[in-house]
Amino acid sequence: MAQSLDELIRTSELPVFIDFWADWCGPCKMVAPSVKQLASEFKGRLTVVKVNVDQQPEAASKFQVQGIPALMLFVCGQLKWRTAGAIPYQQMRQEVLKAIG
Repeated sequence: MAQSLDELIRTSELPVFIDFWADWCGPCKMVAPSVKQLASEFKGRLTVVKVNVDQQPEAASKFQVQGIPALMLFVCGQLKWRTAGAIPYQQMRQEVLKAIG
């Protein structure tokens, strides 16, 4: 998955929002509805990917995920924003709006 995730980031015409999460992570469960809402609101303008760090540890390692949830936003293959921990929907949305322009 790390390789295909890398490829998606490099080749996507849309910004790519990645949510690194795990089943056992309480804050990840709190953020999940916001990530789903983001995907819905920006459908066709943003690619949203969820990466389970337990099932894909190589991806978590490659992207230097040290705490979850880890949220990242890539535009034209470049990391534009990154945070760890539960954040409000409006903060996620604001970062996406800045990236989309």
